[in-house]
Amino acid sequence: MRHLPIVRIALTLGIAIGLAVVAAACAPSTGDSWEQIHESGILRIGVDPTYPPFALDNEGTLTGIDIDLGRALAAELGLEPQFTYFGYDGLYDALTTGQVDVLISALVIAPERTKVVAYTVPYFDAGLFLVVPAGANPATGMNDLSGGSLAVELGTLGHVKALEWQRRLADLTIQTYGSVDEALGSIAAGENDAALVDYISARLYIRDNPIEGTDLAYSSISIVPEPYALAVRIEDRTLLAHLNDGLGRLESSGQLKELIENNLEQ
Repeated sequence: MRHLPIVRIALTLGIAIGLAVVAAACAPSTGDSWEQIHESGILRIGVDPTYPPFALDNEGTLTGIDIDLGRALAAELGLEPQFTYFGYDGLYDALTTGQVDVLISALVIAPERTKVVAYTVPYFDAGLFLVVPAGANPATGMNDLSGGSLAVELGTLGHVKALEWQRRLADLTIQTYGSVDEALGSIAAGENDAALVDYISARLYIRDNPIEGTDLAYSSISIVPEPYALAVRIEDRTLLAHLNDGLGRLESSGQLKELIENNLEQ
């Protein structure tokens, strides 16, 4: 799930303020810009570089899922990628004022924005997944937890969903924890039957805890989906079609899965 911790809020606020004057001076783009993009040979990509594993600028070295995806898509379109940094809150303004052609920055599809932007097909699901002990019967939903105990992080969407399930499963016990890592650690320790957490947290816990992580497995599909997609201006239908075609080719070839896995395992 897309969280904005205090450190990240401070970083993104600083970036956004620094770019406010530039954004104010730019006029909104009108019309389909594909011909101009194609002639320039450059795909201008807006990204927030403070959100690993999707994008991180580490002393000038830019890495992450969104960075690798931007490079791969630009290559599919016969273009060179050009990344421009913005604070998370300034991304959509940068797009609508014509500072970039596309946003690739772990964006959740927001229906309320579809009057001015268009989203590609999703490339990542950051939703809620069930995590169980490795070797246990796979849990794919509420009915698999009857009579069991479910670990969640207090106050999160996973907690809300668990309470919803508990109203329908009287014998479901909910155990709350102060962090995702504590909730997942309780599964590795055999204290609970399953945890309901976001996909990124589950994968990073398994990666960063090689001993405890090897004892965990996660559901193959999300319980509550949260798809990430690219965003373009609503009038850029040609670019949108090319990006969707490119995403389709990357998925079919296995390259999309590979670049995601490479960044989640590093």
